[in-house]
Amino acid sequence: MDRVERWRSSRSNSKGSTDKMSQAITAVSAVATILALAGAAQFAQAQGLPAPALREGVVAVVNDNIISSYDVAQRIRFIIATSGIQVTEQNKPQLEQEALNELIDERLELQEVRRAERDQSKQGSPAQIVATDAEVDERLGDIAQESFHMNEQQFLSALGSAGIDPRTIRDQIRAQISWERWIGGRYGGSRMKISQGQVSAAIAAREAAAAEPQYLLGLIYLDASQAGGMQNAMSGASQLVTQMQQGAPFAQVARQFSNDSTAATGGDAGWLTESQLPVEVRSVVEQLRPGELSKPIPASNGVYVVLLRDKHAGATSELVTLKQAAISLTADAPAADVAAATAKLDALRTELKGCDGLEARAGRVPGVVAGDLGEADVKDLKPEFRQAVLNLAVGQVSEPIRTDAGLHLLAVCNRRQAGVDIPSRDEVETRLREDQLSLISKRQLRDLRNSATIEFP
Repeated sequence: MDRVERWRSSRSNSKGSTDKMSQAITAVSAVATILALAGAAQFAQAQGLPAPALREGVVAVVNDNIISSYDVAQRIRFIIATSGIQVTEQNKPQLEQEALNELIDERLELQEVRRAERDQSKQGSPAQIVATDAEVDERLGDIAQESFHMNEQQFLSALGSAGIDPRTIRDQIRAQISWERWIGGRYGGSRMKISQGQVSAAIAAREAAAAEPQYLLGLIYLDASQAGGMQNAMSGASQLVTQMQQGAPFAQVARQFSNDSTAATGGDAGWLTESQLPVEVRSVVEQLRPGELSKPIPASNGVYVVLLRDKHAGATSELVTLKQAAISLTADAPAADVAAATAKLDALRTELKGCDGLEARAGRVPGVVAGDLGEADVKDLKPEFRQAVLNLAVGQVSEPIRTDAGLHLLAVCNRRQAGVDIPSRDEVETRLREDQLSLISKRQLRDLRNSATIEFP
C-alpha cells in the first residue's frame, strides 16, 4: 500500500541517514520562523482562500473534524525534516498542499476505521482496529532505528529541537497502522485469492521480457489529481528535481512525496524491462546514464521523475540446471545392450518426479549412475542434449538420449535467462497481493474523499 507502508524503509536505503537527518534538522531550524509566520498565509494564497489565523486558524474541516493552520505548519516541518529538502518560495505551496493532503487523508482513514470499530461492536464482535499507544510506540521505534539509526527518544528529541510536536508523527503513525489493519483485515488474507495461474503468467511475462534491456530504477510519481492538476504536478516535480540536484536524498523525497506504490521503499522500483515502463518514461530512460536523474516526465495522469541506478543489455543466453541418470555404453555397443539399457531407463523414468530424489531412485537401479550436471548455457550443450532440453519444461524428464558415451535421462531443474533474476513463486505471489491491496487502498480512500464533506473556511 502506498501511504500505509510509507515508513517501512529498507535497510539498504538508510546508510548515512543520521548525518542527513542532522542536516535536515538544521535546515528546519533555520526556516522554522518563516514557516510559523508565513505557512498558513501561503497556503491560503495558493488555494485562493482567506488567510486563517497564524497558529490556530481553521484551514479545513473534514466531516466536522478540524485541521488547523498549526497542524499544517507542524506537518510541513516534519516533511522537511524527513525528506531533506530545503524550503524555497517556489516550493512552499507544494509543501503546504502535500501537508494538507496527508492530514485530510489521515482524518478520513481514522474516521472510517473508528466507524468500522463501532459497527463491529454493535454487532457483538468488538475488535481493536485503531492502533494502540503501544503499537504506535513500536512503529515509531522502528522508524527511528531503520530510517535514522536513532532510538525513539533521540529521534523525538531531534524533531523537538526543530519545533516539531511529537503528536505530529504519532498521529500519522496511528492512522497508517489503523488503515493498514483495516484494509488487510477486510480484503487481505484468505479473502484475496491469487491463483497459481496468475503467478505463472507473471513469471512467464518476466521471462519473455528477459531479452529486452533492463533498467534498475528509482521512481517518483506525482498524481495530477492529487496535486491539483497537471500544471501543479509539473511544477512540483521540477521543485523536487532541483532539491535532489542540490543534495536531497532521492529515497527520502520519494517516501514523502511519491504517489506510486514504491514510495514505501524509497522509490526503489527494482529491475524493470523496457516493456514494463510507461511509454513516456521509456524514451527518457534510454538516454540516461547510470546515476543520472531525469527531468520531470509528463504522462497521461501525472508526472514521473526517475533515477537510473544501473542498466544492462537484454539477455541472449538461456541457462538450464540439469540432473542426469545414465548407463555407460560404447559407441559400437550391440543393439541388444542398447535395447536393454533403454528399457531400464524407461522404467526408471516412470518413477522420477523431476529432479527431486533423482539420485536416490537412480542409485537403486544396477548399472545406473546419477549426478548433478549444474547450470549450463543451452547453446553449449551437446547437440543431442540441446534438442531434448529445448522441449522440456522445468520438472520434466527426457526420454533416453543416445550419445557416444552411453544412454542418458535428463531432468530440467531450473531454467532462466542469463543476467536476469527471476523471482520465486512466493515472491511473485506476495508482490501480486501487495499490488492488489494497494489498488484497493487507493479506491477506498478515493471513495472516502468523494463522499466526505470537506470544507475550507
